[in-house]
Amino acid sequence: MSSLRLCNKDEAVGIRLRSYARYSLGVSMPILCLAFCAYAQQATPARTPPPSDGEVVKISTNLIRIDVSVTDAKGKPVTDLKQNEFEIFENGEKQKITSFSFVSSARNATPEFKPVERKEDRVATPPPPTRTPGPADIRRTIALLVDDLSLSFESVYYTKRALKKFVDEQMQEGDLVAIVRTGAGVGALQQFTSDKRILYAAIDRVKWNPMGSGGDSAIERFIPIPLEVLQNAGDTTVSDEDIKAEKDRMQAESDMRNNRFASGTLGTISYVVNGMTELPGRKFAVLFSDGFRLTVTDRTGDQVPSELLGPLRYLIDLANRSSVVIYTMDARGLQHTGLMAADWVNTKNPTVYESKLEGRRQSFSDTQAGLSYLAEGTGGIAIKNQNDLNLGLDRILTDQSYYLVGYEPAGDTFNPATRRFNAISVKVNRKDVNVRYRSGFFNVVDSKRAPVADNLTPVQQLEKALFSPIAVNEIALRLNTLFGSDATNAAFVRSLLHIDAAKLKFVDQPDGNKKAAFSVLAASFGDNGALVDQIGKTYTLTIPPAVYSKVLTDGIVYHFKFPIKKPGAFQYRVAIRDTEGGSIGSASQFIEVPDLVNERLTLSSLVIENLTVDQYKQTFDLMAPLIQTNPMSDTAVRRIRTASVVRWGLEMYNAKLDSSSRPNLSTRTRVFRDGKLIMEGQPKPFDLAGQTDLKHLKTFGAISIGGGMDPGDYILQVIVTDGLAKGKNQIASQYIQFEVVDR
Repeated sequence: MSSLRLCNKDEAVGIRLRSYARYSLGVSMPILCLAFCAYAQQATPARTPPPSDGEVVKISTNLIRIDVSVTDAKGKPVTDLKQNEFEIFENGEKQKITSFSFVSSARNATPEFKPVERKEDRVATPPPPTRTPGPADIRRTIALLVDDLSLSFESVYYTKRALKKFVDEQMQEGDLVAIVRTGAGVGALQQFTSDKRILYAAIDRVKWNPMGSGGDSAIERFIPIPLEVLQNAGDTTVSDEDIKAEKDRMQAESDMRNNRFASGTLGTISYVVNGMTELPGRKFAVLFSDGFRLTVTDRTGDQVPSELLGPLRYLIDLANRSSVVIYTMDARGLQHTGLMAADWVNTKNPTVYESKLEGRRQSFSDTQAGLSYLAEGTGGIAIKNQNDLNLGLDRILTDQSYYLVGYEPAGDTFNPATRRFNAISVKVNRKDVNVRYRSGFFNVVDSKRAPVADNLTPVQQLEKALFSPIAVNEIALRLNTLFGSDATNAAFVRSLLHIDAAKLKFVDQPDGNKKAAFSVLAASFGDNGALVDQIGKTYTLTIPPAVYSKVLTDGIVYHFKFPIKKPGAFQYRVAIRDTEGGSIGSASQFIEVPDLVNERLTLSSLVIENLTVDQYKQTFDLMAPLIQTNPMSDTAVRRIRTASVVRWGLEMYNAKLDSSSRPNLSTRTRVFRDGKLIMEGQPKPFDLAGQTDLKHLKTFGAISIGGGMDPGDYILQVIVTDGLAKGKNQIASQYIQFEVVDR
């Protein structure tokens, strides 16, 4: 694009030479002050536990809408049905269809990026970063639920491989995805994201849980119980009845234990589904599991209904009310249930032998029945006996074309005294099609429902916003989290939060000033979802009339800094509440903190500032006055005007030095729009002039944003190559997403 270009070599050199003397870009990330901090007062709010979850609120709308998936004999969506071909029934009574539409899963392919091998550095160019989609860009919201409470060691391997391939190849532009382990706890649900770095970190945390119900193999081996060993050894006091009674007792205990784990799984799924209620786009969840039973064995050997049926019905109803379709996938794939080499069969009696095999086949089928029940109740598909899990995911992704059919229910539909459950059925008047839809919904009692936000204390409102899987936008926030290293080489993370001051309620003071107050709650979470650190403060701002309008226009930049005790993947979240107006805002960002001890080339986060063309030219005039800019505000907001210049800066750590204690570094800049590379600069040698700390080398650059550049979201990527390093340690990159707006 001709309207966007890199500054030329002479310009870039001029920036570096003069930045240390009179125009520092601030890449050392000094401690920032809140705007007008001289007027600020702060206090730490008391910490209280977040409110507990209760039952869902019953439906009160006058319109019920149902997702109806219609496929042909080959499983492909049927897309040309008309409203008059549908019939919908509630509790056996035909309803009048009042709304009808078709939603297609067809979408444009994501541009493919192929790494380029360069002669000058012989290192593969890193892939482009992922753009964070706006609310209008979100097409699908996907929860990938890993049931590590039931998965065997073997199933975990195949599940991780499928998840990795999904993120690499099947995830598309506009997808919001979360990967949640059922055994990891749900106190801090990972927020849905399009950032593949977060998802890779979540996949790395998926491991076999030896305390769960899954063994080392997907199919349990035949192992004789002690009484069988004694009987086969010739002990005549052990009868067949004794062996059966002992097996029934052991099976009952095993079923009870497995039910406890399955109950935990259903609880996690309910939590995730509840959090997806207000998320945008087509919403669905995929459960990777080794299954659970709908019937269990009691101590007498009889088959009785499982206690899971109640929680299952609750979950299905919750998913139907939340418009979340649940798909289930048997992670075991297609299994051989006959005799295996690992089996220990110590009998020659063909009846006993066949009984064991039949028990194994029945057990496998019973655990699949639970997965089918959950999927079918929410309008989803149960993927079973499929060794290639990604083919199953392909089928699920293809299934996202559906008809949205609505009707207005009768007045007693939601009366629990009349009917506890409302059954729904849908018929399509066309031959050879398969129809799937939600089974119905319960009339849920209100007495145990969670308190609404109006009844929460201010601190509880903040905590609810902080822990929510979706952002709250009553107060517009822009969060940018920066990684850096201080003079002692200790890693830290500083978060810059831009607050739209126009959304705060200012109160007139007797002296003519304007006063506003807001509380901030910030927290960091590890890649396992556990809370790592937390801070809370309340600020009071008293703004003089002369600068009030500027504060409303420019907003306020708030910062908070967390020391890093160890490297890893972290998620930073922040929520604020306007004390006077009661409005809430929240934001979150993922950051991966590298390990500086391994002496691998590492880059700090990028800091940027936006200059006018005249300001940029003035930086080369030694006699010109010092330019007053605010790089921290620009880095927080990341909103760039057309016909201007973006200057960037970062620090480089662990650069290799030659025999004369000099590094051999080069930088290259790239800009992306909608996944496409629109600009790439040539590698530029790093200039050591003015550097005083070889452990914290600073580098700068600039790009010109032309007046004809289209408004929208862009990504700036800076790639640094170390000519003295070897292999994969040669290259490191950082990026920052910014928005171009009209002047």
